[in-house]
Amino acid sequence: MSNTPHELAQEFPDKAALMSELKTSDAHFAKLADEYHEVNRAVHRAETNVEPVSAQAETDMRKQRAALKDEIWGILSKV
Repeated sequence: MSNTPHELAQEFPDKAALMSELKTSDAHFAKLADEYHEVNRAVHRAETNVEPVSAQAETDMRKQRAALKDEIWGILSKV
């Protein structure tokens, strides 16, 4: 799993420095980023059959990842 797709730095490369700053200065953002990271890794493990899950569970995880990404983008776009 050395190259997990959809990491935040890949999704928002022009906001990498801002994300790094917010992770240390904004507890809510840090929590969102950590949660996104965990869900993204779980999706990747499911997609690669490292930890297979039902199709519905995988869909639910993808929706959760998308919702987190939207919330993170909402914060990044306002700063």
